[in-house]
Amino acid sequence: MLVDVLGLAGVGLVAGVVSTVVSLASIVSYPALLAFGLPPLAANVTNTVALLFTGVGAAAGSRPELAGQGRLVGRLGLAAALGGATGAGLLLVTPSRTFEMVAPWLVAGASLLLLLRPPRPGQVSLGGESGLALRVGVFCVAIYTGYFGAAGGIIMFAVLAAALDRPAAGVNAVKNVVAALANAVAAVWFAVFGPVDWAAVGPLAVGFLVGGWLGPAVARRLPGQTLRLAAALCGLAVAVKLGVDAYRGG
Repeated sequence: MLVDVLGLAGVGLVAGVVSTVVSLASIVSYPALLAFGLPPLAANVTNTVALLFTGVGAAAGSRPELAGQGRLVGRLGLAAALGGATGAGLLLVTPSRTFEMVAPWLVAGASLLLLLRPPRPGQVSLGGESGLALRVGVFCVAIYTGYFGAAGGIIMFAVLAAALDRPAAGVNAVKNVVAALANAVAAVWFAVFGPVDWAAVGPLAVGFLVGGWLGPAVARRLPGQTLRLAAALCGLAVAVKLGVDAYRGG
């Protein structure tokens, strides 16, 4: 129906902007897919496939912040791709209940990290941008992104912010591309082996593409601390919601 198509495109637009600004696309789009009648697993994999287009739009919109960061993105992108493939494989062969129970704690921890560790010029951890710890961290977050994904961008942003001596908008741009690579590999797995609802992917993807392109312009106009604070507070709210859903269901 035309109403459903327009509704999904609108959801994708909002989620695409939200994804590139505060890393919460799935918190908008996943419940919307459930509301449109998709079963949970189908909603999860359909959302992941459509999210691929947010990454395309975000990369196009983040070109000023990504200038000169090609080598960094390449190093981290390999770790993200391997992690995304691992997470997607786990989702397809294991029940998701255990990971759903852990997800609220991961999101809450990452959000608190953003609140408690404001960026200071020249002060980074995780061994800096060339450290092995950063690549391991990106790999682990990418497993989460491929497996469950909700608010995975917040966790990725927190890990990158702890290691990169860059303004928040620059960290956010790297996060958009690295997270998109993890998501892209997972999307390939799901497209081949998962119960993807392709009728929903189309309009949702169009909205994601436009929203992902517009999002970096919004992030660029926010002060660095505002971006971090918004991501942290939204992440804590998401953690509470995920926790209520997971433990009440248990």
